[in-house]
Amino acid sequence: MFSFRGDGHKLYLQLREKKDINSIKELRETEEIISFYESLDSYTLKLARSRMIKEKNGVGIIPIFVTAIPWLLFLFSSKLQKVLFKDGSMLWAVFAFLYLIALTGSVLGHFKEKAWTAFHLQIIQDILDDRGK
Repeated sequence: MFSFRGDGHKLYLQLREKKDINSIKELRETEEIISFYESLDSYTLKLARSRMIKEKNGVGIIPIFVTAIPWLLFLFSSKLQKVLFKDGSMLWAVFAFLYLIALTGSVLGHFKEKAWTAFHLQIIQDILDDRGK
């Protein structure tokens, strides 16, 4: 069944149906990540957390890049129009299609990377908090 709900709701539905975390791939993967981070010492985890905070704040360059491209094309619009629309050419359609693919891919990649960074940061922070108690 197709749904516009996110992964959180899909996981909830899987948990309701299976009730066994070993049969749910995402939970097994999370468990493996947690046990790996638990095997590291606190100093290494703090270093990893600092690096991931840098990564989380640095992934903002993709939206800047994506929004800068139209302005760059606007600067060269008259020359670009001459090339793309020359003699009834369909080159503009190819250009627009490739641009939309690149735009969609970079935005999806940006949010996926941001989500994974937040996921790892939360696990590391939980482990460090537990060790601090």
